[in-house]
Amino acid sequence: MTKAVLVTPAPAEPGAETSHTTGRRAAPDLQSEGVALTADDAHSEPVATVSGLPLPGASLAEVIAALEARYDPALAESWDAVGLVCGDPEETVRSVLFAVDPTAAVVDEAIATGADLVVTHHPLLLTPVHGVPATDPRGRVVHRLIRAGVALFTAHTNADRAADHGVNDALAAVLGLVDPTPLETVPAPHTDTLVVFAPVAHADRLVDVLSRAGAGVIGDYTRCAWQTTGTGTFIPGGEAHPAIGTSGSLERVPEVRLEMVAPSGRRAEVLRALHECHPYQDPGYTFFENAATPSRAGLGRVGELAGPVTLREFAEQVAAALPATTGGVRVAGDPDRLVRTVAVCGGSGGSLLGAAAAAGADVLLTSDLKHHPASDAGESGGPALCDVAHYASEWPWLPVAADLLHRDLGGRVRTAVSACRTDPWTAHVASGGDAAAPPSTGMVGGAAARG
Repeated sequence: MTKAVLVTPAPAEPGAETSHTTGRRAAPDLQSEGVALTADDAHSEPVATVSGLPLPGASLAEVIAALEARYDPALAESWDAVGLVCGDPEETVRSVLFAVDPTAAVVDEAIATGADLVVTHHPLLLTPVHGVPATDPRGRVVHRLIRAGVALFTAHTNADRAADHGVNDALAAVLGLVDPTPLETVPAPHTDTLVVFAPVAHADRLVDVLSRAGAGVIGDYTRCAWQTTGTGTFIPGGEAHPAIGTSGSLERVPEVRLEMVAPSGRRAEVLRALHECHPYQDPGYTFFENAATPSRAGLGRVGELAGPVTLREFAEQVAAALPATTGGVRVAGDPDRLVRTVAVCGGSGGSLLGAAAAAGADVLLTSDLKHHPASDAGESGGPALCDVAHYASEWPWLPVAADLLHRDLGGRVRTAVSACRTDPWTAHVASGGDAAAPPSTGMVGGAAARG
C-alpha cells in the first residue's frame, strides 16, 4: 500500500529573510509540490527536506476561505469550536503546518520552521474559557503563537463530515476501501449562485478573486465558472463616477455574464471580494439560492475491500497503514472471521455501531470504544471491532488537507505535515494474566505494537 512520508521543515539558512512583522527568520520552502510523498515506510522518522524558491504567499483571509470552501463550518456540530483561533486575516501566509493537536511541541515546531499558520484538527479551546493567562497550558499556547506571529485555525467536526477530502475519506483511502459512502449522511450545505456582469477584460481576474473568497468549488474542482458574452448598456447619472463612459451618455460595453456557485455561509466574503475587484462603481449582480442537492458529506464511511481477508489479516493491515502508537490495534471478534465490508470513523465513533451494523459491515474501525458497547456488539452478532488510537485514526487527513490547500492556492503557499506524534499515551505494559483466566488468542502479534 502506498504511504505518506512526513516531510520535515529545513532549519533557517544563513541569510534567510527576516519577517518585518514578527521578527522571525523566514524558513526556506519545506517542499516544492504537495506534501504526500511515497515511500516504503510511511511512519519512520522524518527523512527528507525539499527546498525551493520563496513562494509569494496569500493573505490569511484567502487561506481561510480556501480551507472553509473545503471544510464548510456549517458542517460542524453545534458544540464545536472551529475556525480562526488567533491571527490577523490581513497578514501574509507563506508556510502552513498541519497537525492533529495544537500541543506545545507542535507550536515549537511551527516557530522553529517559520510557519505562519498552524492548522489543527482538534480545537485548542473546545470548552468555554474566561481567559487565556500564560500560566494556563492552553493560554500559554495562545501567548506563544501571538508573540511569534503564528496564526491558528481549526477544522474539527466539519472536517470529519466533509465530502471527498475529509477525515473519514482519508481514513478509508489508506485502508484501501472502494467507493466509500457516509455511514450517517448530512444534508448538503446551502449554496448560492452568484450572477454578475463585468467588462470582458476583467472577467478572469474577477473569477480569480471570487475563487479566493470561497466561490467556484464543485466537488473536487475549483475555480468553476460559467461565462457568456453580450452587450451591456447604461447611462451614468450626474453624480456618478463611471469607470467607463461619461455622465449623461448612453454607453454600450462588451460584457461577460459570470456565474459561480458559493457556500451561502460565505456570501458576505464573496460580496466583499466582488466590490473590491469589480471596476464598476455599482456592479450589477444577484444571488440565487440553490435547491438542496444530494450530499456525499456525513460521519463515518463504509466501503468494500478489494478482496476478503480474515479479521486477523485486516488488523495487521490497519497496523501497517496507520502511525505507530503505544496502544496498537485492539480487536473484538473471531480472528478467522472473513472481512470484506468495512466501516470506519475517525476519532470517537462508538455512536455509529448501529449504523455500521445496518450497513452490513463486517468490521467497524474507530477509536475510544467503551467496554459495554463493545461487549454488547459481540453478543448481538454485530460487526467485529478494531479500536485504534484517536490520533492515529485522524492522522491520514493531514497530508490530504495539506496537499489540497497547496493546490487550491495555486502553489503560492507551502504546506507541511507536523513531525510531532501527539498521541498522549507513552507506554504499554502487557497484563501478566491470572492462572484462572482464559488464554488470549494472541491474535494480532505485531499489530499490538503498531497502530
